[in-house]
Amino acid sequence: MIKGVNLGGWLVLEKWMTPQLFSNVAAEDEYYLPRDLNPETYQARIDMHRANFITEADFLRIASLGLDTVRIPVPYFIFGDVPPFQGAIDYLDKAFNWAEHYGLKILIDLHTVPGSQNGFDNGGITGVQNWSQHPEKVAFTMSVLTRLAKRYAVRTGLYGIEVLNEPATQNMHNLMMKRYKAREPELASENAPVTFEFLYQFYRQAYDQIRPILPSDKVIMFHDGFDISKWEGFFQHNTFENVVLDTHHYLMIAEIETEEITIPAYRRYMIKIGNEIEAVKQLVPIVVGEWSLFNSLATGHSTNGGINPTQVKFEETAKQKDEDVLLINRELWNLQVEQWSRVDGYFFWSYKMNIDTVNDPDWYGWDAWSLERSVNKKWAIIK
Repeated sequence: MIKGVNLGGWLVLEKWMTPQLFSNVAAEDEYYLPRDLNPETYQARIDMHRANFITEADFLRIASLGLDTVRIPVPYFIFGDVPPFQGAIDYLDKAFNWAEHYGLKILIDLHTVPGSQNGFDNGGITGVQNWSQHPEKVAFTMSVLTRLAKRYAVRTGLYGIEVLNEPATQNMHNLMMKRYKAREPELASENAPVTFEFLYQFYRQAYDQIRPILPSDKVIMFHDGFDISKWEGFFQHNTFENVVLDTHHYLMIAEIETEEITIPAYRRYMIKIGNEIEAVKQLVPIVVGEWSLFNSLATGHSTNGGINPTQVKFEETAKQKDEDVLLINRELWNLQVEQWSRVDGYFFWSYKMNIDTVNDPDWYGWDAWSLERSVNKKWAIIK
């Protein structure tokens, strides 16, 4: 069973994880950051961030926690061929050297694509989702996957490649496009969800493209498009070698769907999810590629499904007692790990973030997104 963690916020930026990178600019996402800064300032910020946010010491610490794999989100411009963005392939190279030195494996996760597959803040550009409607953008995505496969195929540290993170199909598109608005409405004129028909075709194409490049022991991973129920037929009618299905589940989604913020509600929801993914596991190995401890119960007030303080300022200031937060988060850790142990592993989101939850009361409770902080606070006990 895989026990892993995401290195989110490092090579793919999310404003809420590193808000100081976005200081004094209007940018809400990675797309607009280089457009709102002059080139020298942009490069200086990016260089400083990448060199210091994740280092060799983090790989040593991750290995010492008993974890075995890191999932590294990478952008579509990782090779430095999409101006005005700065490439990051040299840092991925360093990550492989660190991982191999400390006995860790790496899952390369293509986290963004041109035009965005979801319109989320973690999809490169908020409020815009038109990637799948443009064959040239899909073709470029395939070229990035091919180059990544060729570069790292023989590395002992490679666990595998996830060909696309979180494509938003109809239900998730409807939910999240209410939350994320396009800065330039004209860019959102073609917004549409990724269809499952398109996703099946893209996954088959990506598999056919990179499977001959990767050794048979390297995994190719598909995300479920936020609906685990859509995959039984796909895996019944297609033959793949060493493919894993990725599914993401968060307590904040449980809050949205159940409209409850209680331990029993979280438990019912997560057991239901565990049952659903275990059923599909009969056809394909499954990992929970993203999950976290973040929940409104420990935060002391509703966050409306995880809306963060860079998006809205909450007027409520209620806080839980530290001993109550410990009990809540430890129970929710055990509950989720119990469910994920029914399948083939997990990757916690995320390892670290640069927010001050002590001096900035708006961020109270957001430590629960960080495995580093959760372990230090004894909310998470990795066994």
